[in-house]
Amino acid sequence: MLPVDKPAGPTSHDAVAIARRALGTRRVGHTGTLDPFASGLLLLCVGPATRVAEYLSGLPKTYQAVLRLGEQTDTDDRTGTVIAASDVWRTLSRQQVAEALERRGGRQWQVPPGYSAKKVAGERSYQRARRGESLTPGPVQVTVESIRLTSWDPPFAGFETTCSTGTYVRAIARDVGIDLGACAHLVELRRSAIGPHSVSTAIPLQVLQESAFQGRLLSALEALSHLPRLDVDDVSATAIGHGRAIPVPAGFNAAAAMVVWQGTLLAIGAARDGRLQPAKVFDA
Repeated sequence: MLPVDKPAGPTSHDAVAIARRALGTRRVGHTGTLDPFASGLLLLCVGPATRVAEYLSGLPKTYQAVLRLGEQTDTDDRTGTVIAASDVWRTLSRQQVAEALERRGGRQWQVPPGYSAKKVAGERSYQRARRGESLTPGPVQVTVESIRLTSWDPPFAGFETTCSTGTYVRAIARDVGIDLGACAHLVELRRSAIGPHSVSTAIPLQVLQESAFQGRLLSALEALSHLPRLDVDDVSATAIGHGRAIPVPAGFNAAAAMVVWQGTLLAIGAARDGRLQPAKVFDA
């Protein structure tokens, strides 16, 4: 896996294309899209690691963001057209804004932006929105694990949030504006972490274009360090290699766990009722 720091401007697909050229392989994919105007961490799975992408895409994500009060856009971010305005922000205090952000925390139903990748009647909603169709995507359940105000420079409010995959930070900005009786949209967004992986250890995309990525690839064990780990002996390794379940220690239960043999990722499997059944087996 290759952690990359994407600048604002390129799409996530652009980043994958650059990685394919730099690494000389078509087998590159990412584990979570970033909007073009956003920057920050992309986890690129390379070669055989593309088989473990599903175990990374569901990790919570941490963002540093800035919203602007006083204007609402049709995309809920700075790339859109202003469709409503309000001067209510002039009467708001730092405390009121902080509390409105805090109310966005927890498990909740969130309406995705009209311009989003969510499908409506089998078609991406942004495709229908670009044709001028008026639509509101159905709400989806998301979890905002934490959210806090980090700066207040009216009409701009900076905040940090850690949220579940599928959460739209620009929708959070929109809804904070609604909660405050004002208008709001997102003007800055940077993803600083995906699960245990931090953007501080990522390689800038500009450097990747220069092919200076040697030594920056993470092993599968490093990439999946958030999963429970089960080290096995030769007998269990042979069984796993043939797709058979193996016994596990009492109390070892996990929807997905790494099976490690001689320091190498052998498989990923589900452990319950004292047995681990391999779901994916890798070459040792």
